[in-house]
Amino acid sequence: DVQLQASGGGLVQAGGSLRLSCAASGFTFDDYNMGWFRQAPGKEREGVSCIGNSDGRTYYADSVKGRFTIARDNANNMVYLQMNSLKPDDTAVYYCAADADYYCSTFGSWGQGTLVTVSS
Repeated sequence: DVQLQASGGGLVQAGGSLRLSCAASGFTFDDYNMGWFRQAPGKEREGVSCIGNSDGRTYYADSVKGRFTIARDNANNMVYLQMNSLKPDDTAVYYCAADADYYCSTFGSWGQGTLVTVSS
C-alpha cells in the first residue's frame, strides 16, 4: 500500500527556514509526479509545489515562489521541500502527495502531514 511519511515541521519565527522531508513507499516512485499541498484552518487546500517524475519540471504556487524549493531523490524515494523566508501565512499542515496533476491541484494519495507554525 502507498505510504507517504512527511517530517520536518515545527515552530519557527517569521523569516526562518524549515526543510520538510517525505519518505515514499508502496509504489513505483519514479513513475509519479510528486508534490506538497497545505491546509490551514478555515482555508482551502492549496497546492504548494510539485515536481515531475521524468523531466523534473517544477511548479510553485505564487504565494511561495522564490521562497520554497522542491526536490526529489528517485534513488531513495524521497521528496523535499526547502522553505525559506517563512511567513505567518505559511502556517498550515503540509502534506506530501503522490500522483499530482500537471497543475499541482489534484493528488492521488497523501500521507498524514506535518504541522508548520510560523510565529510573527
